[in-house]
Amino acid sequence: MKSAKLEQLGLELYQAMRAQKMLPPLTEREPELTLDDAYKISLHFLQHRLNDGERVIGKKIGLTSEVVQQMLGVHQPDFGFLTDAMMFESGSEIPFASPLIQAKSEGEIAFILKRSLQGPNVTEQDVLDATDSVAACFEIVDSRVKDWKIKIEDTVSDNASCGIFVMGRERVSPQDVDFENCQMVIKNHGEVVARGQGSAALGSPLKCVAWLANTLGNYGISLNAGDIILSGSLAAMIPCQPGDDMTVEIEGIGGASYRFI
Repeated sequence: MKSAKLEQLGLELYQAMRAQKMLPPLTEREPELTLDDAYKISLHFLQHRLNDGERVIGKKIGLTSEVVQQMLGVHQPDFGFLTDAMMFESGSEIPFASPLIQAKSEGEIAFILKRSLQGPNVTEQDVLDATDSVAACFEIVDSRVKDWKIKIEDTVSDNASCGIFVMGRERVSPQDVDFENCQMVIKNHGEVVARGQGSAALGSPLKCVAWLANTLGNYGISLNAGDIILSGSLAAMIPCQPGDDMTVEIEGIGGASYRFI
């Protein structure tokens, strides 16, 4: 696909985000759209955000959970970028009407890196060695594509359907975490709405971060020291609505919370 078209689609996604409007699926309008085209569109989308003064503070992995892949009909992981404007601290009251369009909540493990990682050939042990600490978090996924009717190329173009994220305040050493077996519980107003465990994300969140480092390496992009890496959902996505009062607890790691107002 011609570079001018890729730039145009990146601008459309950015404008849709700012106006809180939905677009028809890009794959319906541009059936020749490839996955490589989609990642180029996502970079154009990101550049508009950077031009607004936002800065990249990390990356996210999406579609790592089989249950999420089945919900969306997309059967491979993807990645996107995190900016400072997307981050909220645990306990935040977040306006539901802005900046989200059709939000869904996911419970995840966030990795905070102390050393950079760049593929190829990054292993799970490399991830463990490069991680300073981990924290519980929520990712509030969102889509600029109408009714979440996405294929892999749609969600990749749309910054991996990332909206905002909420970081837990507790930090623990990755050496102390059983990433495969740690249990997660999500509650809304104190009632359990989802459960999961670490192995739901490609078998291990460590494997997810290694996949991301190796995939980004193909594009000459690294995971940098200080980056926050969201390693993928451990349970099904939960549709959001005003008044949600959400908490997540992950065994051996800690918790996070937010409330939509």
